[in-house]
Parts: sequence; structure tokens; C-alpha cells
Amino acid sequence: MRHRLLLRATPSLRVDARALLPAALSALGREEVLRVLLPCGREGVPVGEWFEVLSQVLDDSLPCLTVEGDLGRFDFLGAALSDGSLEVEGNVGDCAGLGMSGGELRVQGSARDLAGCAMSGGRLQVQGSVGDFAAGALAGEMEGMRGGTLVVRGRAGARLGDRMRRGTVVVHGEAGEFLGSRMVAGTIAIAGRCGAHAGWGMRRGTVVFAGDAPAPPASFVPVRAEAEVFWQLLARDLAGFGGVFEDLPRRNIARWAGDLAVDGKGEWILPR
Repeated sequence: MRHRLLLRATPSLRVDARALLPAALSALGREEVLRVLLPCGREGVPVGEWFEVLSQVLDDSLPCLTVEGDLGRFDFLGAALSDGSLEVEGNVGDCAGLGMSGGELRVQGSARDLAGCAMSGGRLQVQGSVGDFAAGALAGEMEGMRGGTLVVRGRAGARLGDRMRRGTVVVHGEAGEFLGSRMVAGTIAIAGRCGAHAGWGMRRGTVVFAGDAPAPPASFVPVRAEAEVFWQLLARDLAGFGGVFEDLPRRNIARWAGDLAVDGKGEWILPR
């Protein structure tokens, strides 16, 4: 069963929408979907209170769910997604794709804070912008993004990739302060400018500045070792994301290592 949820009323409080997963809802009929409870304040409110549900009987091998409307007050959309395809035709709230391990979440609008936080697999694509701490760590956690792919067509807020452990983040716009802060591993590629303190506390991992790169801080040093083979492999992979990344395989690079203030061995790549 394939469902399409059409937002018809905006909640007065924030809503925990983590129950809206394609694999779970595809096993339910339309009337059952209308009765699914979404936490709102101290109560659980049925889906039918806010959404109209359109259903089709299809023999899909891949569970699919589409949600239409401005869901800026709906948090945790796609949280713990492990299978199937979830498409949101509008904006989403905080923690979109939190803890994803598989499947695909496509957001046609923008996402608020903590998008892709602690995800370990799957693909999260945001056509608009994301807020702070995207691909980062939850408060009190030691690891941020641990795998998967996050693609942002707009800009990203502060602390993008904070404590990132693994995976790939591609931003076609700008990023805020502390890009890649406390990064442990993984790859971040950014097409636009970034704010102050990029790479702060970076231990490992790679940040590729495909556009206007900041001046490397004093705690980063130039790397003279040859890395042409590695660069071609990485550049061809990033070229598949389009935009300014398409030209990366044809560009030479300068490399910087740091953050030496924390004995880090992270890497900045500045294509020329």
C-alpha cells in the first residue's frame, strides 16, 4: 500500500513525527494510517487530525511514502529510517533523518537544526537549506554522522559535521561557523564560503573547498607529499554531485593538515 499524506491543519505545538516511516505505513490500510498517533505536547494525536490520506494499492518492492505541506512544526521526520523512500514536499522541522541507517529521505524544502544527526547510512537530500549541527552529534554524544550521504542544495548552518565519524556531506551553498569542528573521519565538500573557525579541533577526515576557501588557520600546515591518485578517486566521486564539483577532477590542489592544536591529522583540500 502506498500512501500520500496532505497537510490540512497546522498544529499549535511541535509534533514528533518519527512514526511516519514508509516501511511501517505501507503495511497499513488507509483507516489504520489515520489512527496512527503522533506525540504532541503531553498527548498522542492521530494522523487524521492534521492530514488527509490518499492511498493506492500497489505491489511495490520498495516502500514509499509522500508527505505534502509545510511541516516546519513536525520534528524527527525520517528518524531511524532503514528502508524505503520518504519524500517531503515542503519544509521539515528539527532532527530530520536522525539516526538513519538506510533508505532515502528527500526534502523539497528546507530543514531546521540537527538534520542527518547521528545517521549511519542511507541518503538524505535537502533541496533548500539546513540549520545548525547538520550531520553532527546529539547533545552529550561522542559521535556525529557515522555513515551515509547528506546532500544540501542550499546553505548549511553552524557546526556542520561536528564530531563527524564517517560518511559524506556535500553542500552546494555556504556553511556557517565551525565547519567540520572536532571531526574524526569522513568527507565534507562545500561549494560556497564558510564562517569562522572552520576545522576547529579537527582530528582526521577531509574537507574539500570547491569554491572560495578560507585562509588556513595557524594550527594547520601545508602538505608537500604527492596525492594525485587519491585526489582523482575522491574528485571523481564528488563530481557526480554536479554543480561546481563537476570540474574537480580537472583541477590541481593544495593540501593542509591539522588541527595541530589537538595533534590532529585532518586534511583540507583547496582545488586551484
